[in-house]
This record gives sequence, structure tokens and C-alpha cells, in this order.
Amino acid sequence: MTTDHTATPESVRVHRIPERGHYDRETIDAILDASIVCHVATIDHDGRPLVIPNQHARVGDFVYLHGSAASRNLKRAGQGVDISLSVTLIDGLVIAHRLFNHSINYRSVVLRGIAQQVESNEEKLIALEAFTERILPGRWAEAIAPDEQELKSTIVLRLPITEASAKIRTGMPGHVDEEEDLTKLWVGVIPIEMVAGDPIPHPDIPADLAVSGSVSAWAAAHVSGSAG
Repeated sequence: MTTDHTATPESVRVHRIPERGHYDRETIDAILDASIVCHVATIDHDGRPLVIPNQHARVGDFVYLHGSAASRNLKRAGQGVDISLSVTLIDGLVIAHRLFNHSINYRSVVLRGIAQQVESNEEKLIALEAFTERILPGRWAEAIAPDEQELKSTIVLRLPITEASAKIRTGMPGHVDEEEDLTKLWVGVIPIEMVAGDPIPHPDIPADLAVSGSVSAWAAAHVSGSAG
């Protein structure tokens, strides 16, 4: 665990169970790269907080967000205001003797900062390729690339990874009180992983059309017991 607090803004310091806090970029980047969905928090036009799920992709020192150019939430987020982004990966249910001690094993990241709207089509394409390749490696080369109109109808934001922290819980339930009998009640962890079923073809494509390489590879990598 990296606990270099001198490089970590107070705004993202882990205060609740601080030993679970991680501030090194290797850990933060790994969690961002492994997660598919993030949640973006902004202040709405009426001054109230609003949290929206979104897809993200990390490229170097930035996290990119994208959506419809008509998205009011993303438009506001790209106007030089503070936003916050979080991701969470659930790794297991922690089952304890006492209900109070039940928990979840997880890996999470919180980012805060000011996002900028990406204006150039060149950078938009970099971001959109990253969105595609992080989920389905190889799909960018297989499918039809975004055209001028699709790029125009897409908003892309760039959020620097400067205010960032990770929080991780692993392992079994905490200490067992002396009076708790380990022989009478099961205690432990139920692992949780994301798994894939068999790809389902669109009804209008030929029945003998082979599954694309990117699709079959992703499904094979996420069968039960192999998902990361």
C-alpha cells in the first residue's frame, strides 16, 4: 500500500479506515482500467447534486467521458466546474458471525477535478478508440469507424488524474470474539466476478456468420473462473 500523503490532496484522502487508502498511480490506474461503468457527480442547473452513470476510459494521465452532445449533464461538466467521478469493483461478500461485521470486498477509486470538453476530432477519435478497445480489444479495427456526423453528435470530456485516491478491502471478516463458536455458524467470503454467457447473434444476420474475433475473445476471457 502506498501512503504518500504529501502527494495526495486532502479532498480525496481516505479518512474512514485510512489503512485501506491507496494513492499510487499504479493502483488507481488498474482499478480505472478494470471497471466498465463510472458515476459522475455534478451540480445540476437548479443547484442540486446529480449523479449519472457513464462509460469511461483512461488514456495516460486522463480519464475520458463521452455521451450524446445533447447531454445537459455532460455539457455542464465540461464548462470548467468541479466534478467528481467514482468507480467500484465488487470482489466478494464478507460473511461474519455478527451482522454488524458483514461487509464487501471491493476496489474503488474517487477522482475530483475540472473536466475539459474535447474539441478536436483527432482527440475524440483517440478517446472513442480507447472506449472501444478497453472493453472489446480488436473491435475498433473490425467495425465501422465514427463518421463526421457521429463525431459531431458526441461529446467527449477529459478529466486529469490529479486528485485521486483508491480504497480497497480484501480478506476475511475481522477478528472473532472469544465467545463466538466457529463450529456452529459458517463464516467466510463469497467471491463475486463478472462472467459472460454465449454471444447471442442478431436475428437478421446469417445463421452461419462467425462470431467476430473481439467478441469471442472477450466472452472466452470472462467465463466463470477466468474473469478478472
